[in-house]
Amino acid sequence: MEPPEFVSRQVREARRFYLNLNPAPGYPLTVVCGGWERCAADFRVERKDFPFLCVEFVTAGKGRVSLGGKERALERGSVFSYGPGCGHVIAADPDDPPQKYFLDFSGQEGIELLKLAALVPGSFRSAGDPERVEEAFKAVLESGRRSGPQAEKIAALQTEILLRTLADGAIGTGGREQSYQSYLRCRDCIDAQFLGLKTATELAAACHLDPAYLSRLFAMHGHASPYHVLLRRRMQHAAALLDGGGLIVREVAEALGLDPFHFSRVFKRIHGISPAEFLKRRASARIDAT
Repeated sequence: MEPPEFVSRQVREARRFYLNLNPAPGYPLTVVCGGWERCAADFRVERKDFPFLCVEFVTAGKGRVSLGGKERALERGSVFSYGPGCGHVIAADPDDPPQKYFLDFSGQEGIELLKLAALVPGSFRSAGDPERVEEAFKAVLESGRRSGPQAEKIAALQTEILLRTLADGAIGTGGREQSYQSYLRCRDCIDAQFLGLKTATELAAACHLDPAYLSRLFAMHGHASPYHVLLRRRMQHAAALLDGGGLIVREVAEALGLDPFHFSRVFKRIHGISPAEFLKRRASARIDAT
């Protein structure tokens, strides 16, 4: 269907759903629409008002948002809200346009859940656990794109889960916010140096942190140990190398500095199947595709 007028067309790619564009008053929580967008370089939305409650969450890229005249930088993990009577401006960084989820809804329960999540309209903060929040947004998007008599109710339940997930990871001010920024820097370090890092101790040294403090950061702001996050990132890279089709298991193991036996054991622990089975399924899928 043609997107409603309030949905931006300045996107390169989008996955959206529309459930109830004219919600009746009195319902506790009604999902209007939502989706994921890869913004164009010239993306800019400027509104003096908005008919529904809305939460947006940035998964990648950069930009700026102005809420109530206060401007903030957008990056992965940024979450903000607006609604009726809340003017706002959202603009992309043309060199690195953001990718983001949005969710529009209405109802008194929605307002109460936003308060619980420290996201009353006009608020901006960092999500406590970006991976967990992203999974919650994906669940809403998936339920919203389904058809059937229970679609709206399922989407409303997923929206409640999303908002409670945001509430569970609400970040305060002061030391906790500072520690969250340290956590994000450690995650960035993993993404940048995972090939050369094998242990949590090496990660702590690369981040210039005490290993015990590193563990506390990940316990406070994430749901996995620093070693597990590092291991998962390394095995994701291994899966990508195998999927490329140019390397055999032994060569991928060598690229990660592991012996083939240990590599196969770790790969299976993370992905649930061995590298050999991964290659077998990949070959089968390509044959089926032809």
